[in-house]
Amino acid sequence: MHVPDGFINTPVSAVAGVAAVAAVAVGLRGARRELDERTAPLAGLVAAFVFAVQMLNFPVAAGTSGHLLGGALAAILVGPFTGVLCISVVLLMQGILFADGGLTALGVNITVMGVVTVIVAYGLFRGLVKVLPRHRSSVTASAFVAALVSVPAAAAAFTLIYAVGGTTDVPIGKVMTAMVGVHVLIGIGEAAITALTVGAVIAVRPDLVHGARGLSAPLKLLVGGELVDAAPADAPAAAPARSTRGVWGAGLASALVLAGVVSFYASASPDGLEKVAADQGIDKKAEEHATADSPLADYGVSGITDGRLSGGLAGVVGVGATVAVGSGVFWTVRRRRGQQPAVVAAPARTEEKETS
Repeated sequence: MHVPDGFINTPVSAVAGVAAVAAVAVGLRGARRELDERTAPLAGLVAAFVFAVQMLNFPVAAGTSGHLLGGALAAILVGPFTGVLCISVVLLMQGILFADGGLTALGVNITVMGVVTVIVAYGLFRGLVKVLPRHRSSVTASAFVAALVSVPAAAAAFTLIYAVGGTTDVPIGKVMTAMVGVHVLIGIGEAAITALTVGAVIAVRPDLVHGARGLSAPLKLLVGGELVDAAPADAPAAAPARSTRGVWGAGLASALVLAGVVSFYASASPDGLEKVAADQGIDKKAEEHATADSPLADYGVSGITDGRLSGGLAGVVGVGATVAVGSGVFWTVRRRRGQQPAVVAAPARTEEKETS
């Protein structure tokens, strides 16, 4: 659903850009509370994994494909604020290096693919896990539903933006119907990918899934025929945090394989937005990308004629660049959190009574 240059007029693109900057600023502030010594190294990996999976277009209808948006996945794994930053990093890398998603439309893309998907998905996810039984399967099922709903929600958000600032005069009702309809199908693929990934991580390291924290039920004891909370045991000495190197290595290897090898077999059909734009005529004023002459444009390496090698190398470069930039951002945010001065309560003042 990468919106190219020329779809949205300049004033609305500028407003969307301001909204995206504000969302990123809020994300940076909120991520300080979400990131810790365990999740900070993984946030950059989540961004790289989303980049890799977005290269895997899957068929959803005749002549139409879809790909992961990633907002639900990122928010559930590393938190909503950090999730917005992850998707923003991915979209920035795609726009600058691969000419995917217009640069003037970057604010629209961040707003639609990053902010809307995260807000809708994480809000629905948290609501579901609170009412469902506290099991790992409930977390996975909640992730599936949240991801499924987030995709047509993003499609509807784009349509509303286009209704305000679209550069062609088309029936918005037809665009809304077509966009939401095809993205419901894409949402099924998004939901499956999200649920499988969250389920895989929660099976081996549930402590690394942000959305699953605080879901463990307290121990119950049967007293007088009634279940009551057991008294907490004395806390043992703090155990050292488990290393995330294994998860990080496995995740990076998976991302490299997906982007460098599996992406060659992705569907070549236009994605949902491209298909609707062509059918409804909203792409009549689309503009050439500012970095169309990039050596990595269209996810291929310039000068390499072998399609498999060219696309594979581009994918590997993209994963490497995304994990490097993302990790740098999140480590910086984490360090700034650690450098915040502690608030020390002022000692209580006692008033002396006057004696006569």
